[in-house]
Amino acid sequence: MVKFTAEDKVQAVNRYLNGNESSYDIAKSLGTNHKAILKWVKQYEYNGVEAFIKRYTNYTQQFKLDVLNYMIEHGTSFVETAAMFNIAAPSTILVWKKQFETQGSDALQSKKKGRPSMKKDSIKQSKRAPEEGSTEALQARIKQLEMENEYLKKLDALVQNKEKSPSMTKRK
Repeated sequence: MVKFTAEDKVQAVNRYLNGNESSYDIAKSLGTNHKAILKWVKQYEYNGVEAFIKRYTNYTQQFKLDVLNYMIEHGTSFVETAAMFNIAAPSTILVWKKQFETQGSDALQSKKKGRPSMKKDSIKQSKRAPEEGSTEALQARIKQLEMENEYLKKLDALVQNKEKSPSMTKRK
């Protein structure tokens, strides 16, 4: 897949808007699909050169809802809606729509990327021993005893296998 610079896209859009070439001709000369050219034209019509400048955006829940509502109310396509709201990939809106339909508006809430940070309180709580006699303490003790029991069973099985193994015979 060929990556195009903002300058490449602007030149392709200008070639199309001049009216001398079709989207098919431009796409063929650039080695891309004619739909990509039409998408660039839409983006350019709504946002100018700004549409082609890479940006890393974290969209708010309200913005996502506004985009979905606009698309539904006006019957616009994903491509056209993305161009109007300056969203780089129309598929992003499709993802929002699916999330909203399956999980509701809470699914559109922005989530932090990467690993969650460890808070000091959670570390202290995990190291703190439960009170003696409490349900948690008894469950922890049961789990510990079960693990010890499993360990001893495995150890016993290994010893028995070693005793039965003929490879321990001596060579003369």
